[in-house]
Amino acid sequence: MRIVQALIVSLALLGVTPAPLPSPAQFSAPGADEVMDLHGDPQGAGLVIFAAGNQWFVMPQLLAAFQRAYPDVGPIFYETLPPGVLSAQIASGALQVGELTLHVRGDVVMTVPAKMAQLQSASLAGAQTPYARNVIAILVGRGNPLKIASLADLGRPEVRVAMPNPKTEGIATQIEAAYRKAGGDALDHTIMVAKVAAGTTIITSIHHRETPAWLLGGKVDAGPVWLSEATYQEHLGNGLMAITVPPDQNDGETYVAAQLAGAPHAKAAAEYLAFLRSPAAQAIYRSYGFAAADM
Repeated sequence: MRIVQALIVSLALLGVTPAPLPSPAQFSAPGADEVMDLHGDPQGAGLVIFAAGNQWFVMPQLLAAFQRAYPDVGPIFYETLPPGVLSAQIASGALQVGELTLHVRGDVVMTVPAKMAQLQSASLAGAQTPYARNVIAILVGRGNPLKIASLADLGRPEVRVAMPNPKTEGIATQIEAAYRKAGGDALDHTIMVAKVAAGTTIITSIHHRETPAWLLGGKVDAGPVWLSEATYQEHLGNGLMAITVPPDQNDGETYVAAQLAGAPHAKAAAEYLAFLRSPAAQAIYRSYGFAAADM
C-alpha cells in the first residue's frame, strides 16, 4: 500500500494523473456482516490500536482529534474488543471472526492493568501510561419499572440481569467484587450461579455493548456497566438511565496504554501515547463520564 501511495506521489510530481484506485467491493448481508468492533483497513494503516471494548463510543472522536494533531500518521485501524480477546490476539498474532482469520500486528494496546501485566510479563508490551478511570453503574430500562435501586436488587428472582462475560471482560471481576461488598458471597452466588442456571442472568457473548441493546429490546431489566457506558446511553436520549453504586462498593478501574513489542509504526505509537495524556484527549474522556487517572 505504501509503495502504491509513493508511486502516486511520484507520478503527480511528473504531471501525470494516475487512474483512481477502485473502490472496495461492497458486501452486506444482515446478520453476517455485523463486525462492529473492527474499524478501517489494517493493510493501509499508519497506526494500529487495540482498545478495550468499553471505549468503542469514545474512539471516533478521540482518533479524529489525534489525526488533527498528527496529520502525518495517516489512516488508523483499530479494534474495540474485550481485553481478554485482545490479549489472546496479541499473543497469537491473529484474530478469527467466523470463517475470517485476520493477521495484523498492533502498535498500541489500551487495556486494564491485569491484562497489561500479562502482556508485559510475556515481553509483548512496553512501559504503560495510565490515562483514565471508570466506576461501575447499573443501567436500567425506560422508567425503571422494577424499581431497581442497588446491586442487591439484582439478586431478586424476577430481575433479569445482563452480565459481562467473566472469561473475556475485565469489568466482570470488578462487578463481582462489588456484589460481594454489597451482599457477600451469597449475592455473588445468587447472580452468577443460581440465576445463570435459571436463565435470569444472561452472560454477554461479545462485550457489554450488548447490555443496552438487550434493555431496549426487553430481554433484560438491568445490567451493571461502566459509568461511561451509562453516560453515553443517557446522552443518546433513548430512555435508559443509570443507577449509581456507592463508593464503598465501587473500586473502579484504571485504564493503561502501552506500545506493543515490534510495533510496525513506532513513531506514531509514541505520538499517540503522548496524546492520550494531553488536555484535548482528557477532555474527550471526561465528556463520556471517565475520570482522570493518576499520572
